[in-house]
Amino acid sequence: MLRTSLDSLPASRIREVANAALGRADLVKFWFGEGDLPTPAFIREAAKAALDAGDTFYNHNLGILELREQIAQYANTLRAPATPLDADRVAVTSAGVNALSLIAQALLDPGDRVAIVTPVWPNVTSIPRILGAEVVRVPLDVSAGAWSLDLDRLLAAAQDTRAIVVNSPNNPTGWTMSQSQWDALLAFCRKRGIWLISDDAYERLVYDRATSIRTGNRVHAPGVLAQIDRDDRFISANTFSKSWSMTGWRLGWLVAPRGFIANFAKLVEFNTSCAPPFIQRAGIVALRDGDALIEATVERLRRARDLLTQRLGALANIEVAAPGGAMYMFFRVRGRSDDSLAYAKYLATEAGLGVAPGIAFGPEGEGYLRWCFAASEPLIEEGVRRLARHIAA
Repeated sequence: MLRTSLDSLPASRIREVANAALGRADLVKFWFGEGDLPTPAFIREAAKAALDAGDTFYNHNLGILELREQIAQYANTLRAPATPLDADRVAVTSAGVNALSLIAQALLDPGDRVAIVTPVWPNVTSIPRILGAEVVRVPLDVSAGAWSLDLDRLLAAAQDTRAIVVNSPNNPTGWTMSQSQWDALLAFCRKRGIWLISDDAYERLVYDRATSIRTGNRVHAPGVLAQIDRDDRFISANTFSKSWSMTGWRLGWLVAPRGFIANFAKLVEFNTSCAPPFIQRAGIVALRDGDALIEATVERLRRARDLLTQRLGALANIEVAAPGGAMYMFFRVRGRSDDSLAYAKYLATEAGLGVAPGIAFGPEGEGYLRWCFAASEPLIEEGVRRLARHIAA
């Protein structure tokens, strides 16, 4: 009863694991991509105040001007572009995934080819396929648990594509693209008129100084936004979900050329009309007053990353390396996880340990498990104990 192009889209393998463990009350859960702390009170209070003020009506398709201006100011402070961004290059969306979906609707016709660096969050590869585009998967290399990009392989695969999509820091591997590779990729796309789409959901969650850039007091992942001209075919898609602990709010944005934004309002109208205004008010406060929150979040995640890396590395038959960014440990249990879906179900049902199967992120992730370490240290310790018992069993 649905379009035939939807038949080949796999259902969520993470949800499949979660459903297999329904009814087990003592689960420790690391399978979904969100932290264990609620949205901070100063952000929640901003939304409450907007609701109490009756800010519940339709607003501009591209978002309320105050939020678009705040996003432009945020990007200018973070990236320090040679040509500062204005609000007319910003659109507010109903979540980061909504931004990615609308970008694809704006750019892709059936039969267009899109090169995507993988493994990656499955929505990134499924959205173009829903629209009838062909996805060219460009796998990262892995050595001793550490992931890296062969840029020449990406450029060779992307010769005749409409767009290239890069998620860095990467979900699920934590791989972070170097500035030199970003520079080379941007030059390649400019020369061939290819759209470069950067999924920047984790741009603030960077841990290693060697793979990050400091602007003032901010440390962030490399990228190309600082080098972009107003008319470059470059789009940054972003979200409030990860850095500001706002996964349930469904608020995101994108930065794109003025000509793209001018027509983009039509797509927003035909999809969601607009993001809820009281949620946008919370977004303004998050951007304006959230630096201390992000700094605390990064330090908490760094400690959790280091603890999990140490604990997993001490176990027999574990292949793991500390990720440079994001909030995930992508690791292998040698001899036990070649069928990662079955093994993740086993761990959930028998050990009470909820992790995501690597196959959920594409064939390049098979044999791996993803552990979201945005959790308390005692919970991480308990999860490792459960894994250790079942590795030894």
